[in-house]
Amino acid sequence: MESRVKLFGHAVHPMLIAFPLGLYTTSIVFDFIYLATNRSGFPPAAAYVIATGFIGGAAAAIVGWIDWFAIPRDTRARKVGLVHGTSMAVVNVLFLVSWLFRLQADNWHPASAAFAFSIVGFAIAGIGAWLGGELVERLSVSVDTGANLDAPNSLTHRHVTGTPATNVG
Repeated sequence: MESRVKLFGHAVHPMLIAFPLGLYTTSIVFDFIYLATNRSGFPPAAAYVIATGFIGGAAAAIVGWIDWFAIPRDTRARKVGLVHGTSMAVVNVLFLVSWLFRLQADNWHPASAAFAFSIVGFAIAGIGAWLGGELVERLSVSVDTGANLDAPNSLTHRHVTGTPATNVG
């Protein structure tokens, strides 16, 4: 199945997800640098990139949900897409909560709770990102109109059978 939201022939969702994932990762790097150096510029920088990541994550979520509704029901792709989308929505909420804790702090310094929410969000983002890769790389969602939406999980190491030549890699 092909993406419903395209720009110049390419799916928009994969273009958008790089920003929130990169920004959320950057916020954690800034937190670690702050913890190691106690340099006062890193907490506000982390807060700003979290806020920007949240906006990007919301945009990616909207486009992702539009694409998800195009996936045929009763397929593995639809189930994986639901878990992927839900997990990434949880990531956005966790980073938003982290940002709210920072907002209440003096000079955006992350309290333990803010840092914990970011770390948990980052871990879930890794799982959600892997599931997104499964959708695109294994199931060819938004890539090919002849996608095999019921291909086995890539962790099984089972070969996909009955797929169009465009899916064989």
